[in-house]
Amino acid sequence: MPLISKSDYNPMFLFSNAHFQTIYPPLFRKVKGVHYVRERIFTPDRDFIDLDWSKVGADRAVIVSHGLEGHSRRSYVLGMIKAFNMRGWDGIAFNFRGCSGEPNRLIRSYHCGATQDLHTVVSHVIDKKRYSSISLVGFSVGGNLTLMYLGEKNDLLPSLIKSAAAVSVPCDLESSSKKLAQRSNMLYMKRFLKMCHNKIRIKMKIMPGKINDANYDSIKTFEDFDNRYTAPIHGFLNAKDYWSKCSCKQYLAGINIPTLLINAQNDPFLGKACYPLEEARNNPYLFFEMPKSGGHVGFVDFNSNGEYWHETKIASFTANNL
Repeated sequence: MPLISKSDYNPMFLFSNAHFQTIYPPLFRKVKGVHYVRERIFTPDRDFIDLDWSKVGADRAVIVSHGLEGHSRRSYVLGMIKAFNMRGWDGIAFNFRGCSGEPNRLIRSYHCGATQDLHTVVSHVIDKKRYSSISLVGFSVGGNLTLMYLGEKNDLLPSLIKSAAAVSVPCDLESSSKKLAQRSNMLYMKRFLKMCHNKIRIKMKIMPGKINDANYDSIKTFEDFDNRYTAPIHGFLNAKDYWSKCSCKQYLAGINIPTLLINAQNDPFLGKACYPLEEARNNPYLFFEMPKSGGHVGFVDFNSNGEYWHETKIASFTANNL
């Protein structure tokens, strides 16, 4: 039974608060020693994706997908890339459309179910004919994307992909959206909506008449935002249709390579439905660990190599499942 009932993550007392764990890493963590080389690749719909490569001359590679409004320079991406580099893996940080520092060319952007973009990246890395093994790692939205891709592809998954891991994943998007709409998460919600607003303003300048931010201040939740922007732009009926079709939870049964999912029980972004206990019990390939603490991508650790707990955990899991 792949459900990991007892987690070995035990943070220091001061680092056991969910909000402190969530906020501390992006504000204070500095990851040094990762050197990127950027490559731009093109999508079938004539848009582009920017990849940041950290090569150590390996024949194995990890593709890391960031979270909502993240990018390759976030400390959690750098930390994961570095952990793999130190163990002899090349790292590829996948910047979603519009997240690499330059707006993408189309009105569409990224979303939780844009698995075709991940497949474009995977195919490109495979076409290099450089690697004997590839692993996928995703955080938050990138974790949902990764798990959905694995389950969706199922038996058609490229054989070079040997294992995967996902951290702090909103496996049920409706549950997560409702959780983030709670008063206790108001600061997170405001920050996300502000970042998304900035992206909309940029597109208004380069695509006049195709998108607007009239009365944007009336948007208070992800349901409001997804109803107005995400759903119509990406071909969904409304927010609930988008959430229903793009939640990875329904795809977990189709995963057939060793996959580790880590969701902290005190994650302020995740509702009850984001913890797929039954799915893990019924799938021998899905290893689900629920530390009591950790917040949202906040598994802070202090050790000589500078790695956080989840980075060591994922690197070890991957090495054991080549």
